[in-house]
Amino acid sequence: MLNQQHQQAGWKKEGLAGLIGYFTTVYIVAVNSQILESAGLPLESGMVATILASALGCLIMAFYANAPMVLIPGMGVNALFAYSIVEGTGMSFQQGLAVVTMASIIFLITAFTRLGDWLKHAIPASLKHAITVGLGLFLTLIGLEKGGLVVKGEHSLITLGNPSSAMVITSIITLFIGIFLFSRNVPGNFLVTMIAGTVLAHFTGLLGESGKSIDIQEQSWLLLPDFSGILGFGFWMAVFPLAIVLIFENMGLIHGQLSMLDQEDKFKRSYQATAFSALTTGFLGTSPTVSSAESAAVIASGGKTGKSALTMAVLFGATLFLIPWISIVPSTAIAPILIIVGALMVQNIKEIPFDQLSESMPAFLIIVMIPFTYSIADGMAFGFIAYPIVKLALGRHRELSTPVVFIAMIFLVEFIVRSLGH
Repeated sequence: MLNQQHQQAGWKKEGLAGLIGYFTTVYIVAVNSQILESAGLPLESGMVATILASALGCLIMAFYANAPMVLIPGMGVNALFAYSIVEGTGMSFQQGLAVVTMASIIFLITAFTRLGDWLKHAIPASLKHAITVGLGLFLTLIGLEKGGLVVKGEHSLITLGNPSSAMVITSIITLFIGIFLFSRNVPGNFLVTMIAGTVLAHFTGLLGESGKSIDIQEQSWLLLPDFSGILGFGFWMAVFPLAIVLIFENMGLIHGQLSMLDQEDKFKRSYQATAFSALTTGFLGTSPTVSSAESAAVIASGGKTGKSALTMAVLFGATLFLIPWISIVPSTAIAPILIIVGALMVQNIKEIPFDQLSESMPAFLIIVMIPFTYSIADGMAFGFIAYPIVKLALGRHRELSTPVVFIAMIFLVEFIVRSLGH
């Protein structure tokens, strides 16, 4: 009897933690689908893909790793997929999914072999942090564009949007609401921000019409990845940056979350579960899932096992019925979330040793070139190529690792091939 009561209490606590985790991450359904729409996927199909990927990811985490973490399409990773891999290279959406699949296979290999630990120690921390900062600036730029706060200038790359337009005013007010809610640590702050922004858009005449119910059989996520370009050099130059981001972002996120639980023995299976989940996304029609930073909210709320993840999986599945209402969310309600997430990612800049030129200069190039080239892959290339050059120039060649030199050579060859093609 006591054991049954203990189990019921455990489920109640874990279920509540899962509920909180769901409300802190369900915003991803609207945000990710709008980013996928930029890559050519219909908005409502993107919602279905995002929901299914999140639900399946949480199920894998629950049953394989028994950990209270939420897996959703990653912010930054989705931008890399949509704007660099698909838009930037001219691939079709299905070819982009093939890139996701191959990058996830590489990710999976690192999760089941010693390659992951080898890469973890071989790639400089300054470059890993720089990628996160660059992604943050890129997301911020996308958010500013979606909110109309910046536009393409006549005499410059970008300029300030019309501050008197309804779109800009609505975006700014929603942004201040989001900042206030986030700074006050309000539960589900991003979801509340999105709802508030949608209500505000209704009064400013920016709200779209509600969508229709989803016919699963008609969804384009059923299309398989297109591997027709797998033998091309450009295909693999899209795979490697995505794989690098997936590997190192998840290493850092999972390690940090499990340290909160004092259950670092679950790292291996959690990392493997995340890799499995990422692999499924290429067949569901979305960018890869990652172990979300919002998992910290689940753990802080009492989540300790896979019961919390299972709760989130069920709730994400039920979200399929909310798609007609989610589809009305305007870009002015999404833009502030992108800006705030970008600001959070930029905080990693404090981990870069700017007093060491051989570390700071390559990192700086990654940070500025990702948003300035509007390409995460190209921004990473500049930094990785610069790293061995600066080290050699300063006589610090002993600090170079084989993987860094190899990656730099690949990026350099890609630049040369691309220039010859023009």
